[in-house]
Amino acid sequence: MSLQVNLPDFRGRTAVVTGGANGIGAAIVKTLTDKGAEVLVLDLEESASSRSYLLDLAAETEVLRGADYAIRLLGRVDVLVNCAGMVYCSSLTDLELAGYRETLAVMLDAPVILMREFGRRMVESGYGRIVNVSSIHSQRSEPRTLSYDAAKAALEAVTRSAAVDLAASGILVNAVAPGFVATRMSIVEGADELESDWFRSIYLEHGRLPLGRAATPEEVAVPVAWLASSANTYITGQVITVDGGLSARL
Repeated sequence: MSLQVNLPDFRGRTAVVTGGANGIGAAIVKTLTDKGAEVLVLDLEESASSRSYLLDLAAETEVLRGADYAIRLLGRVDVLVNCAGMVYCSSLTDLELAGYRETLAVMLDAPVILMREFGRRMVESGYGRIVNVSSIHSQRSEPRTLSYDAAKAALEAVTRSAAVDLAASGILVNAVAPGFVATRMSIVEGADELESDWFRSIYLEHGRLPLGRAATPEEVAVPVAWLASSANTYITGQVITVDGGLSARL
């Protein structure tokens, strides 16, 4: 899906996007590169539309090496988008700490490390935009999503704290919280939840999802790109929900 949106120009800007090889991350990368940004993707997989540095975001040493590589390659980092995610499904009583810790490492620790590393350079240059991709799971839950929910809730708290810490230097930090999005992340344990009878019945037929469909990755990429642009001059420490009205319904 190609959205005709008049986003600001990113020519002359550099960006790092984690999880940019597929799904929402890939849509963000394409949106930024189409507007002229020089983008580096940090991911386990190669990006089809930008240069990539392959790494495991669950490993602190690899995250630090990726940050160092980005700075050497780009010279500076104007924009950081933390989009990488993973799904570890487990109820509380069956929770294995290894899976729980890996989820937090990828979706909380890695963003914090990258915000610290690139935030230091942004402060030196006097410019920076950071956008963290959260989820409505930061505020709401489903069965067996404890690890994911915890990581996203903490990521939003980190977003607010970082926004306060970096405000004096003019660095803006925000988050975007999608609802249902048509990506491979919707495939859980071999089944696409967007094609399930459960989703069609509760969210579509009974109107739990007011717009009546999942978002496309591009529909999430657009607000991310705007928050990451120079057109955003005063929004910081906020979470922008992009869920088709899902969280507005009782």
